[in-house]
Amino acid sequence: MVNATKGLFVSCDIPMAQFIINYNNTLPPSQQFIIHVLDSTHLFVQPHAAEMIRSAISEFRDQNSYEKPT
Repeated sequence: MVNATKGLFVSCDIPMAQFIINYNNTLPPSQQFIIHVLDSTHLFVQPHAAEMIRSAISEFRDQNSYEKPT
């Protein structure tokens, strides 16, 4: 018998995949969203996590962007 799971396929570079995995691991078990790590650049996650991942990445990029002093 085949079991199907609805999810979202995420393809990214290795550092971003590690960021997403680390972000997932910081959440409580009831909120973790990674279904399966396929390889170093591909993840299968729950579909409701898309916006949460986008906002975490956006916040991370904002914190690590250089702003010229005025």
